Amino acid sequence: MTHSRDTPSRAPLWLLIALQASVSGASLVVEIVAGRMIAPYVGMSLYTWTAIIAVVLAGFSIGHWWGGRIAAHETGRALRRAGWTMVAAACATAGASLLLRAASGPVLSTFAHPLAAITVLSSLVFFLPSLFAGVPAPVLAVAAMRGRTQSERALGAMYAAGAAGAIGGTLLAGFVFVPWLGSVATLGVIAAVYAIAALLCFALGRPGRGQMLWAAAGLSGAAMLGIGAAGLPSVCDRESSYYCIRTVALSEDADDPVHLMVVDHLAHGISAREAPRLMFTDHAAMLDALPRMRMGRTDFTSFHIGGGSYSVPRAWADRGITGMTVAEIDPAVTAQAVEDFWFRPEIATVLHRDARIALRASPVRYDVIVGDAFTDIAVPEHLVTEEFFRLVAERLTPRGVFAMNLIDAADRLDALAAVVVTLDAVFPSVEVWTEARPPEPGERRVFVLLAGATPSPVSSIATRAPEPKTFAVLDRRFVDGIVAQRKARVLTDDHAPVSRLMGLDPVID
Repeated sequence: MTHSRDTPSRAPLWLLIALQASVSGASLVVEIVAGRMIAPYVGMSLYTWTAIIAVVLAGFSIGHWWGGRIAAHETGRALRRAGWTMVAAACATAGASLLLRAASGPVLSTFAHPLAAITVLSSLVFFLPSLFAGVPAPVLAVAAMRGRTQSERALGAMYAAGAAGAIGGTLLAGFVFVPWLGSVATLGVIAAVYAIAALLCFALGRPGRGQMLWAAAGLSGAAMLGIGAAGLPSVCDRESSYYCIRTVALSEDADDPVHLMVVDHLAHGISAREAPRLMFTDHAAMLDALPRMRMGRTDFTSFHIGGGSYSVPRAWADRGITGMTVAEIDPAVTAQAVEDFWFRPEIATVLHRDARIALRASPVRYDVIVGDAFTDIAVPEHLVTEEFFRLVAERLTPRGVFAMNLIDAADRLDALAAVVVTLDAVFPSVEVWTEARPPEPGERRVFVLLAGATPSPVSSIATRAPEPKTFAVLDRRFVDGIVAQRKARVLTDDHAPVSRLMGLDPVID
């Protein structure tokens, strides 16, 4: 097959390298932003990232295959066609946030299983941007090789440019674009990069007047989509490097406000301005009442894993309890709690870092350590392993207590069994507390586990959540039966499949 040899003289290698690096970098920015954008709808977890990476790589793969077929044409024609795919990439990227909002409701209502919803939503919104962005790489690589005496070096340079661009795009997305611009504005910037790449491909391919007019129309469409997306109200009150954070007012009484904090797609805490001691959920009620019951006094110190709405620290401060330290990884969550949830920073020492790192960094011992790690499908597995529990035990005083919440399907209890057997490997006494009533079929049950040197002095407590409720400790023989039936194994840093144990894997036993 013969090819035109005139294009290489009009396409300097440095320009082709710059194009390759820019498109590659932009496509990786979209991949990172995809995780941030989809989190308010399906949460952020290992499964979310797995689905997004698979969808994006599938798009790249098909795009590269398509680009290879385009690259077989005469160079000018191939570059013009690559320009059209860049126009399509600009449109698909600029409209991604609009499509996400439009599709999220129908997808989430149609697919009950979270993994199906994550995969379908990721595919609908982010497959096409990746597909179109994958086309230019082989076209540009072939254009760089044609007509050069050392084409192998040119090919190596193009591969290196693609890898370097991907690295740069990943770093820019995480450290610059999302924290400083937010998701929607970032996609607008990437759409603009694709538009510039399209114009350069057209310029190198020497299109006719009609083609340029159509290209201008396509890019105008991308601009309109970007403007439309920018004009929509944000789904987040604050969009941080970690989360999309929102405050929802639950009370219509302006004199007695009650607010709900939503972090990504999860209800993360509820607080009432006029009733700081009132808890609104079972897990918060137990995490508030059970450690106080174990201590039997108010002069105890505590370390709290996660701040959220800071409901428990706020309630304890109202009771005169001091000496609280809170490890909240996201400063934006704390800022939201101060602004909308009446948290006063002076009541506690707040550490904006991962709780495990914070505990490891300081030898301070606490009377109580409170863990609020289980949140739907987003479970930080490094906070439920034997290694972490041993660190917790080292940071407790001799008669201290560790209280952690756990959510599990009442008809499975695999996660509960695994965490219990893991705590048993570290602590002499492990108790499982829950609401004192039989579970309902299919219920996702809320538990709080108490671990320490000795058992609790009582087997039930009454508190409000927000209505009066009684919580009781499960008979240890019943718990041991669950552990034996499930053949539970200790969770470790090497293997802690909590999401699978909670029944969130594609194939459920």
